[in-house]
Amino acid sequence: MASKNSIVIVFDFDKTIIDVDSDNWVVDELGFTDLFDQLLPTMPWNSLMDRIMKELHDHGKTIEEIKQVLRRIPIHPRVIPAIKAAHALGCELRIVSDANTLFIETILEHLGIRAYFSEINTNPGLVDEQGRLIIFPYHDLTKSSHGCSRCPPNMCKGLIIERIQASFTIEENTMKMIYLGDGAGDYCPSLRLKAEDYMMPRKNFPVWDLISQNPSLVKATVRDWTDGEAMEIILMGTINEIISSEDEDKDTEKMVSSDHCKISVGMVHEPLVPLALQVPLNLVK
Repeated sequence: MASKNSIVIVFDFDKTIIDVDSDNWVVDELGFTDLFDQLLPTMPWNSLMDRIMKELHDHGKTIEEIKQVLRRIPIHPRVIPAIKAAHALGCELRIVSDANTLFIETILEHLGIRAYFSEINTNPGLVDEQGRLIIFPYHDLTKSSHGCSRCPPNMCKGLIIERIQASFTIEENTMKMIYLGDGAGDYCPSLRLKAEDYMMPRKNFPVWDLISQNPSLVKATVRDWTDGEAMEIILMGTINEIISSEDEDKDTEKMVSSDHCKISVGMVHEPLVPLALQVPLNLVK
């Protein structure tokens, strides 16, 4: 892997890294679509998925059966190479997703790419003593609301992005963020990105539609993509563009520093200055 650079790449998971929604995939593959559709109007998505996990358990479905279904999930063949290449170039990779830890960890481990991600921000999914998967909200609803009207009650991705940004500020490290997503929940974080960042919405998906309604609200450079192949091309191009720009800046700084050094030496050792005349210290830079 190359030396670490200043780029942090944040991926959504469903329909971004994988090509479908992992929740819907499990529900459909295990035959609970009708119940899911029946309950959907009655409760938030996160609560609904926890309820469906209870129904799966009550009907004798095991955690291993759920994992087997997850291991069959479709993914575009160019996504994994893109992830590996970004990591090899020194980028830090993170996930921000409204799925859950068990689903994401199972899929990433099966694909052999778990180690490439330094952080996964998602709803906790824990297996209890009876072998039932319990899905908790990312934000603890029993304590307080996250206060964002754009996002579902269990997770505001914008707040997660702000935390990541703040962590780099505290460490006094410069950072350029590339955010990739598809859903309406990815719109809030797109509004938190800075002018030097990049937003990569999946074209003709909800977040792309929202951004298109008023593009001026997003400060970051927007570069859309359609599938895994386009994602790889655009992501690699953006990373290389940032790295090249940073290398140019470093070269410029070295040149300026070198010029200053030459000027300083010239002033101190200027042969035309009489030996008895001392150069004032405030002129030596």
